[in-house]
Amino acid sequence: MFLQAAGFALLAAVSPSALLIMTVYLGSGNPRKTATAYVAGAVLMTIITAVGALVLIRAAGLAQPSQHAPRYGLRLGVGVLALASAAFVITRKRPADGTAQAQRKRGFMSRLIAEPSPATAFVAGVALFAPSATFLAAVQVVATAREGIAVTTVTLLVITVLALLIVLLPLAGYLAAPEATTRRLGAVNQWLRAYGRTILVIAMLVAGSALILDGVLGLTS
Repeated sequence: MFLQAAGFALLAAVSPSALLIMTVYLGSGNPRKTATAYVAGAVLMTIITAVGALVLIRAAGLAQPSQHAPRYGLRLGVGVLALASAAFVITRKRPADGTAQAQRKRGFMSRLIAEPSPATAFVAGVALFAPSATFLAAVQVVATAREGIAVTTVTLLVITVLALLIVLLPLAGYLAAPEATTRRLGAVNQWLRAYGRTILVIAMLVAGSALILDGVLGLTS
């Protein structure tokens, strides 16, 4: 249970956009407070998602042996959602410069990072860490396992931290070595601009395929 949930949580941490925004905030006029507020927003949204999903799944009784089919049906559904998300990213065309869609996209991103402040950074953290199929997959593994409160709580905490590594590690690195971390993040972001979309699609395809296979096997066993 733990390894499966941790694997989905690590896939959920794959977020080129979240890392790009972190780089911008660490290069702002007040990097420590702004980046910390950004992480705080991300932590809040991730915890709300984890606890909310777990409570809903447990309330539906999906961890009970009698709910075998619905439990694996949920995994199948989340897997389909992950593959649908991957298909959307693959088929979505990047709008050409000058089009209305491109202007709207730039406007939205600009509002997240223009004139960085702790308040806007907090909102950005909440927005960028809205529930994803991969993180929901991690939570459902924990929620449908027949474990006690202690094991469930610790596992939920671990997958939450793993899903947030994309912002926790840069912040920790900056607090320890500001200049070196900023320089390295700049290099990483250049690479992510070229390959980030592909990496994101692969992560969703892996999670979706694993969940669909698990769901089908569970429903047919």
